[in-house]
Amino acid sequence: MEKIVCFGPGTRFKGGIANYNTSLAKAFDRIDSIETHVVSWIQQYPAIVPREFIDKESRQNQLEGTNINEVYLMDFNNPLTWNKTADYIVDLKADKLIIQWYNAMQGLPLSRMVKRIRRKSKQKIEIIFDLHFVVPKENSDLDTYFTKMGLKTADTYIVHALKTYQELILLLPKRKIKLNFDGQRSRKAPTALKLYHPIYDMFKPDPNFDREKFKLDHGLKKHVFLFFGFIRKYKGLHQAIKAFAKLCETRDDVSLMICGESFWNTLDSTKVSTKIKEATFGVMKKLFQKKEDDEKNYHPLELIKSLGIEDKVMLVNKFIANEDVPQYFQVADAVLLFYLTATPSGIESISYNFNMPILATRVGHFPETIKDGFNGYLANNQDIEDMVRIMNQSIEQPIDRANVETSTKLMSWDNYAKVILH
Repeated sequence: MEKIVCFGPGTRFKGGIANYNTSLAKAFDRIDSIETHVVSWIQQYPAIVPREFIDKESRQNQLEGTNINEVYLMDFNNPLTWNKTADYIVDLKADKLIIQWYNAMQGLPLSRMVKRIRRKSKQKIEIIFDLHFVVPKENSDLDTYFTKMGLKTADTYIVHALKTYQELILLLPKRKIKLNFDGQRSRKAPTALKLYHPIYDMFKPDPNFDREKFKLDHGLKKHVFLFFGFIRKYKGLHQAIKAFAKLCETRDDVSLMICGESFWNTLDSTKVSTKIKEATFGVMKKLFQKKEDDEKNYHPLELIKSLGIEDKVMLVNKFIANEDVPQYFQVADAVLLFYLTATPSGIESISYNFNMPILATRVGHFPETIKDGFNGYLANNQDIEDMVRIMNQSIEQPIDRANVETSTKLMSWDNYAKVILH
């Protein structure tokens, strides 16, 4: 049997990358000829990062009923575990190692791990980096250094947008990376497989969900817009709130749901340990992060009160358990992705699982995946009036959800896994 190792955050962790790594592993597990392993971080980031990363809300084990073996080995803060993880993968005699790449700081431990695997393995292991970005959203010279360190160790890359490939070849021009769309690898140079962000199948619509009762219980109006996921500056929640408030000046039949956790507000701020982490992390950010990327003073939820729309907004400001995700997508009419910058979005993928029209800004990969007027609408970035326009348009000229289903029917995890195995 071919052995596949999916390296990234395991099922204990919050967020889209953990869901992604889990869903990919489950797709391989459904293939009879594949033996699948998930090798996870214990700690993904430096200990000074002031955030809770463990999912303490979800109740179901996402790997239940599978044959997947999941282990937690890699600790960012303990270099001994980098070697331990490499040796474990070598001992498995893995054929492919698929590494989820989503944070530049991880370039150091991942490059060390990969180099040790290559040195100690007696068989050829294909090292695949599944790229959720190349240029970090909060970019610095140090980020670029660690990104090069990590990514130059790969045999194969997976990119979900042409923009990501373009950034990759600019970052590593000497590697002469070839672009491919069907899974074929070049024999003469590393290959970047242009795929897609598969549709999350872990979030399934509840056929018994009473949409009208939910709207009545929560005071939602006829037309419901949804912002979902971690609240980060690059996701542009401030733009969504301002556009919605302006929409409310001419309509009284709309509601906005904001469902998600404030990314940098997950620890008890009164604890000494939290204060120490915040102080230390603050110093590091000043050294390595551009001032305009600092999210310390990003408080978009305060706009709800200042704009006087409290009675029109349903706010669920916490991490949403996996089991509770479907209800918010089932009650909404459209999802707002008014991002400032964008790499392929897990929220977009979740939305497609519910055949949900998307309203997004023309940034990043969105013009590749959203056909304006067919499966969603696009607005100009940082143009509140244009965002209001497409919100109105989504009401007056609603997107046929059959169009959304048509545009995503080939974007399954099973098809994705088969291309990787090519």
